[in-house]
Formats: sequence, C-alpha cells, structure tokens
Amino acid sequence: MSEISRAAALLRAGELVAFPTETVYGLGTDAANPQAIAKIFAAKGRPADHPLIVHLPDASHLERWAADIPEVAHRLAAAFWPGPLTLILKRRPSVSDAITGGQDTVGLRVPNHPLALQLLREFDGGVAAPSANRFGRISPTTAAHVREDLGDAVALVLDGGPCAVGIESTILDLSGAAPRILRPGMLDALAIGRVLGAVPAFGGTADAPRVSGSLEAHYAPRTPLQLAAATDLGAIAARALDAGQRVAVLAPHAPGIAHERLVWRVADIDPERFAHDLYARLRELDSLSCNLILVAAPPDDEAWRAVADRLRRAAAGSK
Repeated sequence: MSEISRAAALLRAGELVAFPTETVYGLGTDAANPQAIAKIFAAKGRPADHPLIVHLPDASHLERWAADIPEVAHRLAAAFWPGPLTLILKRRPSVSDAITGGQDTVGLRVPNHPLALQLLREFDGGVAAPSANRFGRISPTTAAHVREDLGDAVALVLDGGPCAVGIESTILDLSGAAPRILRPGMLDALAIGRVLGAVPAFGGTADAPRVSGSLEAHYAPRTPLQLAAATDLGAIAARALDAGQRVAVLAPHAPGIAHERLVWRVADIDPERFAHDLYARLRELDSLSCNLILVAAPPDDEAWRAVADRLRRAAAGSK
C-alpha cells in the first residue's frame, strides 16, 4: 500500500493525518465524520466554536458542501484553485456544526500541493484541516514542525517538504451582500478584484462569519514578540540587554549593536520570501531561550498586508 493510500484509509477510519499544502501543513480528518472532527479540536486544544476549512479535491465538489453558490464563486475557483484562496459560502444542511462552529456558512478551498491533491483525490471527499499545530501557536511549514507540536496525536504525517507560500490562505467571504476579505493571504485583493470586477473590502462586519485565524492573538511564539520600526530596534534591544535579557532580532539590517546575548537573523525585503520564511524563523528564534523577540515592522502597503497581519497577531498572542 502506498503512503497516500494508507493516509486515505486512515481518514476513512476517522483518524488524523497531517499533510502539506502550499500554505502550511494541515491536520486533516474526514469532514463528514463529527467524531473524527472532535479529534482535531482535542489534538490542537482548539475552541469548539472556531470553524474549520474543508479541503476539496477540485471545484466540482463545491456543491457537496455549499448551497446557493453565487456565479462569482465558480469564476474565482476557475481563476485561483488549486491555490491559497478559501471561499466562505452558505453551507448545505448536511454540513456538521462541528465544521462551521454552528454557523450557516462553510469555508472551502482546493490546496495547491501535489501530495495534498493526491490524498484528496484518493479519499474522494472533503477533509477538514486547520494548521497542524497547537491552537494559537506558530503554524507548521515542515513535517518536523508537525511532529514537534503534535507527536503521537497524529496517525500519519505526509512529508512534502517545506511549504511554498508559508502563511495561511486568503479567506474571502461570499456569503454576504458584497465580497469581503476576512483574512489576508499572499493572494492579494488586487488579484481577486480583477476577477470580481472590483477590489473587495477588508475586515469583518458585525454580522460577518467567524473564520480561522481571525482572533486577535494567534500564530504566536512562547517568547514575547514585539514589533518596532527598524530605526528603533537598536535602542529597544540595548535597553533589554542592559536589563540582563537575551534578545533575538529579525530585521533586514543588523540592529547596530553587538552583544553575546543578542541574536540577529536577516529578514528578507521581498514580501513573498519573507512570508515563506516567517514561521520557520519564528520557531527558530523561539527555541533560543531568549527573553524577547524583536521584529522590524514591515512596510505599510498591500504586498505586505498578510505578513503584517500575522506579525500583529503573533505579538498579541505572545504577551
């Protein structure tokens, strides 16, 4: 039996299988099996009302999970699937409350990774799969990260190498009066707008669905993380060093001081490469027994929106 066939058989048996996507590694199980879904929440320590994203083999499976599908959803799927776009749509009545957090919407996507697609096609169904890590902590972008975080809670980890994108998918809500991006990703608003005919709005409204990764504190290291302007990093680091602390810095340029208790890692100035490296860098710095991780705040523009979102939530979650 091939590893893919074994993974599909484990899914059918209601077990947890971690698998690579282009964004991060997912912790997957049969999305039609509420007992199996409960294992995801237990393994991650995830709140029961936090909805999951269902991964599909291809866009033809949309009708199995969503109802009242707008025409624009098919256009977006044709343009961006497989790829890092999750669509929020009205759910079919058969979709479990355990998937949706009790809401009338469901998140759906087709991932762009050969192993993920092989698994989904072999399984021939929807796989619920949040990131394969403890809830609120740094998402995994390698199989080793999954094993470090979840250990024996996962029946099988498919190793597809490092994830190509490195941060989670863009979440676009199509369930309301107008499309809205509820979580930014590396598929940006301008690209989506070219298909929609107008750039979608950002952020939730009072009646917007809850979605994965939307909590203020998320993606966080255990070490306190602080965002600061690049010009301020040296002064902040110096104060921490004077207080006897050990400091890690993630920035494009050295912070201007050298000290045995200071660790500096180069941050890429290209947003796609920065995103690709982000979680691996944060995990590395989190392992160094520092008292503080300082990160240079990214530029305030559309290309960096998703990275800035993850760093802001990581800072909030590390306090």
